Order: sequence, then C-alpha cells, then structure tokens
Amino acid sequence: MLIFQSPHNLYWLLLIPLCCIIYIYQTIRQRKKMAVLGNRDRIMALMPGRSKWRKHIRFGLLMLVVAALVLTIARPLYGTKQQTETANGIEAVVMVDVSNSMLANDVQPSRLDRAKLLVTNMVDKMKNDKVALGVFAGEAYPQLPITSDYAAAKTFIDALSAGMVTMQGTDIAAAIDLGCKSFTQNKDVGKAIILITDGENHEGGAEEAAKAAAKAGINVYVIGVGTTQGSEIPTANGPLTDANGQVVHTALNEQMCRDIAQAGKGLYLHLDQSNSAQDELQAQLKQLKQSSTTTSYTARNEQFQAVALIALLLLIIEACINDTKNAFFNKFKIFNK
Repeated sequence: MLIFQSPHNLYWLLLIPLCCIIYIYQTIRQRKKMAVLGNRDRIMALMPGRSKWRKHIRFGLLMLVVAALVLTIARPLYGTKQQTETANGIEAVVMVDVSNSMLANDVQPSRLDRAKLLVTNMVDKMKNDKVALGVFAGEAYPQLPITSDYAAAKTFIDALSAGMVTMQGTDIAAAIDLGCKSFTQNKDVGKAIILITDGENHEGGAEEAAKAAAKAGINVYVIGVGTTQGSEIPTANGPLTDANGQVVHTALNEQMCRDIAQAGKGLYLHLDQSNSAQDELQAQLKQLKQSSTTTSYTARNEQFQAVALIALLLLIIEACINDTKNAFFNKFKIFNK
C-alpha cells in the first residue's frame, strides 16, 4: 500500500491545473494575434521547420516534472523493511519532594516550580536515556515507570503539585528505596537516583538507604532547593501555621543533603536561581556508564529517490526537445503523398 509521510505537500499538485489553464489561455491568445496577421496555415508555411506539437510536449513534460517533485517532497512510502538501531544511554530515577514546605518561595517562583523546571530541562537534553519519576513527602509513590517516552515524562512533571502525598514529612529513605525498585534489570547500565528536596523534617534512615543503593551500583544525587535562611510557606489563606497557630518557617537543610549524597557515592548540588546545578548535574550524568541497547523494528521503505530520478530524467528529456523539427528525422518518410 502506497502512503505518504508528508501528505499535506500533495496540495502543491493543484498548481498543475492552474498552470494548464494559464498555458491554454496563452495559446489561444497567441493564435488570435496570429490570425490578425493573416491565414494561420500560410504563416506556418513560412516556418517549415517549426513543430506544431513539440512545445505542447515540452509543457506536458514540465508538468510531469512538477508532479514528480511534489510526490518527492510528500515522501512516498511503499513496502516494508527490517531496521535495527543501537542506542547508548543511562537510567535515571527522579524523586521529587512534594511536601508543603516545597511551596516556599525563597527561590522563585517556588521551590517546587524551580525543581520542575530543572527536571524538564534535564529530560529535554536526554537522547537515548531512560527516566522514571516518583514523588515523596511522609511516604513515597511512583508516578511514571522507567521509559524513553520523554513527552509523557514532561506531562507528568508538569502535573506535580504539593499535597499529592497526604502524609506530610520528608521520608527520604522511602524515596531512595522506591527509586532502587524503579530501574530495569540491566546490570550493565549506569544508574542514578536524583533526589530533589529541601531536606526538612527528615525522618531518618536516609544515609543507610543511600549506602545500600551505592552498594547496588546506584549513584544517589541530592539537589537541595531553597535557602538556608528560609522563608514562610504561602497558602491561599496566608502563611501556613502549625497546630499552635504559629507561622511555620522552613529552611534548607544542606548538611543532611550532603551526608546523604556522600553516603550514596553521588554529589550534592544546590538549586538556586542560576543554572549551575543543572549544568553540573548534566556533567555528572554523562560520566556514568552507558549501555548499548539494540532495537529491531519494521519500517516502511522510502520511495522518494525513485520518484526524484524520474523527475530528473523527464527534465533531461524536456531540455533535449527543441521547438523546431529535427532534420535527421525528416529524412525518414514512412508515408508518401
């Protein structure tokens, strides 16, 4: 079955009837001008070498060339073939803190929004890597299983919001444990867990979980978002307050983040208004071991080369045809009067 990869380009075929209409109009106009000069047959007798049909043939060939070129840019596909692709990449699991403290705006527009921007930019720079996404607060939950579908990944990233996990807190140990379970069974690929958190209300056990991940060959990178000075947590009803009515003040726990990254044989990065954390993270991920993955699939055969060759041959033929009769062929007379 013949199909076209860019069928919208077939609309250019409408140029052909338009050109035909203009050509017919010009031919009729030319004949009217010739009729003013005298009898057409007598005028043609004064030009015995001029052919009546060759200019029409040339025009027809040009229209065929245009049609062939339009079909070429429409990229015709016919038949199938087996193709294999080899890709080198890593596996990364991103765990994002969605506790209420991530609503603080000591980095603009907020800690969570800044984290989402970093992850989106990271996914945009991925080519053959795989990525998974999870969220955590007092508990950890998966959002997107490990995949190479970057469009789906960015959709899930955009949907992240504070309050997705009802139990408040920062259970980083649970986030690391979930991250370790999110990878494929491929042991020859570099694996990284990327934790994005402000590290507040740490519930313990994170360093032990990071050490276990490192022992399994998984690097743990911690990205701290916020400032050590901290800020209030804005809500629709004003600053967030605790059970005693006191305004909650949240600040980044950098030392805890550093300890976890060191235990996980990774790196701690501070996410602020600049792109330094993002650039450093990309540099670190490039140093991980990349695994080769071969994928076989059935693809349709591109046929634009054959159509382009036909267009070229027609163009050469058109260029070789003159408006005058060929003296060589005039020597051969099949029918005599």
